[in-house]
Amino acid sequence: MVAGHLQEKKNLYYIVLDFQDEKGKRRQKWLPTGLPIKGNKKKAEAMLADARVNFVPPTTEPRESETLFSDYLIDWLEIAKPTIAQTTYASYRQMTKGVIVPYFEERNITLTGIKPQDIQAFYTEQLKRVKASSVIHYHAVIHRALKYAVKIDVLVANPADKVERPRKEPFKASFYDSTEMEQLFEASRGTYLEIPILLGAFYGLRRSEVVGLRWEAIDFKRNTLTISHTVTSYTLDGKRHTIAQDTTKTKSSMRTLPLVPAIRGKLIAVKEQQKVYIDLCGKSYDKQYIGYICVNPMGGLITPNYITQTFPELLAKNNLRRIRFHDLRHSCASLLLANGVPMKQIQEWLGHSDFSTTANIYAHLDYNSKIDSAQAMELGLSAALSGVM
Repeated sequence: MVAGHLQEKKNLYYIVLDFQDEKGKRRQKWLPTGLPIKGNKKKAEAMLADARVNFVPPTTEPRESETLFSDYLIDWLEIAKPTIAQTTYASYRQMTKGVIVPYFEERNITLTGIKPQDIQAFYTEQLKRVKASSVIHYHAVIHRALKYAVKIDVLVANPADKVERPRKEPFKASFYDSTEMEQLFEASRGTYLEIPILLGAFYGLRRSEVVGLRWEAIDFKRNTLTISHTVTSYTLDGKRHTIAQDTTKTKSSMRTLPLVPAIRGKLIAVKEQQKVYIDLCGKSYDKQYIGYICVNPMGGLITPNYITQTFPELLAKNNLRRIRFHDLRHSCASLLLANGVPMKQIQEWLGHSDFSTTANIYAHLDYNSKIDSAQAMELGLSAALSGVM
């Protein structure tokens, strides 16, 4: 006897049977009862019980025209896995199995039968519960999956090409001013977050760059700090995974920055303290992350997830305005702009691959350039302006 349940759709009862095909893949079969929902629950339950007993799973692989879009998505995800980063795969998997598959599975939409209207309806439904940015991520998965179906000649055209994506909300960065920064430095002193906060605020480092920083990247003779190694994390099937790699978000993110005296002195102190902990702990010291800067007294890595979880707790404990750890990067940029540093230099400092990225995020903060523009216009139109005064 197969598993099954009743599903309500358009004021009618449907029987949904769950079974495994010859390859062990989970599939569903929807059967109409023709019964209106009102007053027919017992009849529908009796039909469900009968269907569960008498249903015989098909013994042949369904034709492409019968393959559900939801089943295809799960198959495609495994095909795409070797071609994308592990963090991207984890994100795709979470969106696919948690949101996209359940929606289309319930509607029994096939791969060859999916229409732009079906996808558009999905986006409209999701916008009732999540932001446009999330729906844009769903679109990326659906579009890529259907693009592959076109590539292998299952579809003639990609229906996702004809769908209107929602407009992404304008991003406005949050940031701390110099006074708030000083308060944050004081609040973090002596905690595991002290070094991550200093590096994130002064150099505008991303969380993955902070955690991935190693002693070999610090040149105390030339007083430089090089970003070339990152540590990221992701969740897959309920387990947390950490990836350390000699790569950065983009090629431009690989950069060498000057090691200023204050940060240099702090890092030297941390390095000496680590030596003490290594001697004290002996064999108990975690050697896996030896050489990394952001570790606890036992050698355990201060993980990206730890920073994300404890940073807001630190702010709340010290009555500081709530921002994200990544907003320290924005705070760094805003302070650079406030002190007259050109946008191009800020792009290089932050490691943005494209100048437009820097400009789009921080142009509204660049008030000094507006003053310069106003003065230039005033000078150029001085004669004309004198007539209106």
